[in-house]
Amino acid sequence: MNLSKKQQGNLIMLLVISIFGLNIPVNKYLYSEHLLSPMAMTALRMSFAAVAFWLVSLFMPKEKVEKKDLLFLFAGGLCGMVFNQGLFAYGLGQTSPVDASIITTSSPLFAMIIAAIVLKEPITWMKAGGVLVGAAGAIFLVYSSNHGDIEQGASLSGNMAIVGAQFFYAFYLVITRPLSEKYSSVTMMKWMFLSACIAALPFSYGDVLKAPLFYQTDTLPFLLLAFTLVGATFITYLLIPFAQRRIRPTTISMYNNMQPLIASGIAIYMGMDHFTLEKLIAAVFIFGGVYLVTASKSKADIEKENITSKDIVK
Repeated sequence: MNLSKKQQGNLIMLLVISIFGLNIPVNKYLYSEHLLSPMAMTALRMSFAAVAFWLVSLFMPKEKVEKKDLLFLFAGGLCGMVFNQGLFAYGLGQTSPVDASIITTSSPLFAMIIAAIVLKEPITWMKAGGVLVGAAGAIFLVYSSNHGDIEQGASLSGNMAIVGAQFFYAFYLVITRPLSEKYSSVTMMKWMFLSACIAALPFSYGDVLKAPLFYQTDTLPFLLLAFTLVGATFITYLLIPFAQRRIRPTTISMYNNMQPLIASGIAIYMGMDHFTLEKLIAAVFIFGGVYLVTASKSKADIEKENITSKDIVK
């Protein structure tokens, strides 16, 4: 059975977001057991991916990257790797897996706003309503947390860091979309992770050297780290450009909606978290906002309707 490009892109993102969803409780475990700090995890992901993609590129056809595109790749490395993964790692270390996974559903809202500015996508009343409804859900989730002690205060900062991570992820998807049409996934990622490494390592290598993970002998933590490095970093970022060539940034970011289903289910099953009424209400608001945004008409839809209406008039 031959799949259309749109179907291929959707299947790719289904795999990617499933891995990301599994990665949330995996990372939370490493942080809660004080085996790795968020900074150490970010440094390890940047370093591993940079080395892996450059090694793979040695066995692939050479691609020359234009100088102007190197600037966009550098910006993509900062937004999609350093800021996105760094803020997400910090936020996950401060808040619960359920809070983190629900907030990630705000990414399509950010993608729509950024696409309107960068790609000139129109913002209709339905889109604007979706943005407001989704934002209300995210804000409600942040402020519905109990703040009676230091831990809950930290949860607020953690939730805000997750929000920031989603903004930079959406920005990364929009600005790198044109590059995915010109270069292979490996070429894009080797340059972006190299720039991310250069930017992140000076501030985080110390956390790696003193990480308790490397001074213990249990096998499980190393297996979990391997899943994050190989699965949730190398494989996912290798696949995302393939999806970018086939579906729009907003559609890609929409798949973040599956993260609460995957991450929350695992976290609750493992006894790491529980689902509250406040989380359910916030999720309904965010899902409702995402639905309104993604159901609204795109620039291409409006242009197609205008052409059709002109043909009918003729």
